[in-house]
Amino acid sequence: MTYESLALYIDGTWASGEGRPEQEVLNPATDEILGRLPHATTADLDRALTSAQRAFESWRKSSPMERSQVLRKVGELTRERAPQIARNLTLDQGKPLAEALAEVKACADHADWHAEECRRIYGRVIPARLPNVRQLVVHEPVGVCAAFTPWNFPFNQAIRKICAALGAGCTIILKGPEDAPSAILALGHLFEDAGLPAGCLNLVWGVPSEVSEYLIRSPIVRKISFTGSVPVGKRLASLAGQHMKRTTMELGGHAPVIVFDDADIERTADMLAAYKMRNAGQVCISPTRFYVQRDAHDSYVERFTRAIGNIRVGAGLDEGTQMGPLCHSRRVEAMELFVADALTHGGKIATGGKRVGTKGKEFKPASLEAPLKRAITNLRAAIEESGAAVTCDALPTVDIDEVQLTQLFQNLIGNALKFRGQAAPRIHVSATEENAEWRVAIADNGIGIEPQYFERIFMLFQRLHTMGEYPGTGIGLAICKKVVERHGGRIWVESQLGRGAAFHFTLPKKDFP
Repeated sequence: MTYESLALYIDGTWASGEGRPEQEVLNPATDEILGRLPHATTADLDRALTSAQRAFESWRKSSPMERSQVLRKVGELTRERAPQIARNLTLDQGKPLAEALAEVKACADHADWHAEECRRIYGRVIPARLPNVRQLVVHEPVGVCAAFTPWNFPFNQAIRKICAALGAGCTIILKGPEDAPSAILALGHLFEDAGLPAGCLNLVWGVPSEVSEYLIRSPIVRKISFTGSVPVGKRLASLAGQHMKRTTMELGGHAPVIVFDDADIERTADMLAAYKMRNAGQVCISPTRFYVQRDAHDSYVERFTRAIGNIRVGAGLDEGTQMGPLCHSRRVEAMELFVADALTHGGKIATGGKRVGTKGKEFKPASLEAPLKRAITNLRAAIEESGAAVTCDALPTVDIDEVQLTQLFQNLIGNALKFRGQAAPRIHVSATEENAEWRVAIADNGIGIEPQYFERIFMLFQRLHTMGEYPGTGIGLAICKKVVERHGGRIWVESQLGRGAAFHFTLPKKDFP
């Protein structure tokens, strides 16, 4: 078996060399050079755009049965070639071979799914008000798509975008991850061998910001799809917005885990350790922050630390490896910064947190512990997406003041509302003069907050952590009043003309420290 030949794929032909800029592709386990990846020139990008537009004019008119046949063939070939694709994926991305093989095999199912769905792109007949009017909805392919995919699941993320676009009758230009290009090139061969017409799929490489800006600004591109970080997503959305182009984005995550003392602690810790270390933690839905109830904290940390401490880190092709290296040096540097930041803010390392050896990108998985009060507002590992094998366990504490609670409430409710395009309410938390009550004021700004959310807020006082829900409409004041009174507090509303209403409630500090 040999590593994939690195090239551009434009208008049905493979191209490399010819004076193009190149970058080294490294094996993250050994720093061995696997090959040199050619970057697309401006002329290459123009050729990709032209070929995609030309191919679209005929592909958009193709029968759904023809498109389905191509996608079905891709699924078949993916299963046949899975061992070779997975081996190369492990070589340049780093994940253990078993994980790479599972990724590739699962992607064959994506091809099958789109092969079926593209045959069922139905329209609608809408009843009209007048007898001489007919109203129909017919779905048409939007045009040439530009897609940008990440390095953590290079085969998975790319095949989803390619199959969806081609199945709908669109053509696509895809810029995959330069750090892990083999899976993208394998897809080019799969679609070529499945009979996809030239120009329908084009694969390019280059400096990400330069390639993305050039493609998005082109009037030929009608749709953008991106999977990656939030900062890059904002930049691409801004570019697309300047030209009023459709976008679909899947951006990074920062998943919290809440462990209560009535859980099966051993099973929970083992399960979360396995979830966290999958793909070396380089998963957008990987758990990153662990809020553990006081009575369960010590036993959970002991079990979790033991579980991740026993994980065997090594080269992805080595037998017995459970966690491979990080994909590139940028992730290693980021992890070292997370660990150093935690120590600066009073945290401690329960296990791991160091680079393994002097070659490659192997990093011993780290479990960090930090006081909840500091983790809420200061600790980078608790407030930023780590994207690798670093976790933050928040230690239980009752030493929390009104400033910290104000910020936490603002973050919880504000984050929930921003996904709905609504302005966050203003929140203030203070103690009464007698220091006997917490007083919480939420300036609603006309936004409804459902009763369930108040229940969650009370849990924060009681257990010092919460799970946010997207607030809906309507305050349900009567229900909220009963909830507050059940906890020995008071609730009232102050009308703010033109600005909605401010909701206030108090809770006894003796019950909610």
